[in-house]
Amino acid sequence: MNSAVTGGSGGLLPLRHPQGDFFVCDILDAIPKDDMATMEHPVFSLSTRPDRRILRYEHNGVRIEVTPSVKGLATIHDKDILIFCISQLMAALNAGRQVSRTLTLKAHDLLVATNRETSGDAYRRLREAFERLAGTRITTNITTGDTETTTGFGLIERWEIVRRTRGGRMVSVAVTLSDWLYRAVLSKSVLTLSRDYFRLRKPLERRIYELARKHCGRQDGWTVSVDTLLKKSGSASPRRVFRAMLREMIAADHLPDYAMEEVPGDLIRFTPRARLTESAPPPPVLRAETLEAARALMPGADVHALEAEWRGVWARTGHPRLRKPDAAFLGWVKKRTG
Repeated sequence: MNSAVTGGSGGLLPLRHPQGDFFVCDILDAIPKDDMATMEHPVFSLSTRPDRRILRYEHNGVRIEVTPSVKGLATIHDKDILIFCISQLMAALNAGRQVSRTLTLKAHDLLVATNRETSGDAYRRLREAFERLAGTRITTNITTGDTETTTGFGLIERWEIVRRTRGGRMVSVAVTLSDWLYRAVLSKSVLTLSRDYFRLRKPLERRIYELARKHCGRQDGWTVSVDTLLKKSGSASPRRVFRAMLREMIAADHLPDYAMEEVPGDLIRFTPRARLTESAPPPPVLRAETLEAARALMPGADVHALEAEWRGVWARTGHPRLRKPDAAFLGWVKKRTG
């Protein structure tokens, strides 16, 4: 069994925050979603050092130019913030809530959801990521939401620390997404990611997983030339070095969802480890005493109708995993009475 499934070493980061007692109504456990445009085309730097190159990419009529700020280009790890925002928006849309381009996020929730440490240094790195995302400028003709425009924009339009601790650490932050990315969300041009995506250590591993997820989809597999994969990845490595890194990934075999193999003709083949299905897990089962506690919270209410409504919210928000469904249900009921 591969380590992406077992959680063994194999190059994956440890699972830093085992699933907690998340309340469904807060959508803290939203299923990770990524926009298809930046999954298919290289927008983010794979460098772990400040990258101040101007990136240019053209493929099948798509043109992209990415210009850094003095802070450098936004990195593939900075993209975690956008994935978190997209996931929150999609969960809200699926629950029938109103959404807008501006989200107010708790910094701690973002760090936990993306499997990051919650040390003081992690908050500092998070602020630097916001600065790179806001400063990086994209000029492209990629269509999002059936709208093709050739325009320049930041990956996020603006960000603002809304609340700090006495020591200056951000508690909550408001993020305004670009129109371009927001259109992708509204048109649901997004794909679900494995939660193990956030456990991949190396930038190239994350980028290769994105490409496999976008191009393989529900097919039996995807075969691509090393040259094309190099171009679409956005890697700055020479082809010889890039090929060697792919072989290391094949040997490690810890890419979530997909197995990789090298085939004749300088080609790489991606094959789903198992059929990627979005079949719904069974709904949470509540104890009888939990329903009695709900009746005490809302006297006269039909607790079975409340249970059915809560299960509907749970389904619309992507069937999040709940370690303690009874606590989640009662938390939802308490907010209904607030």
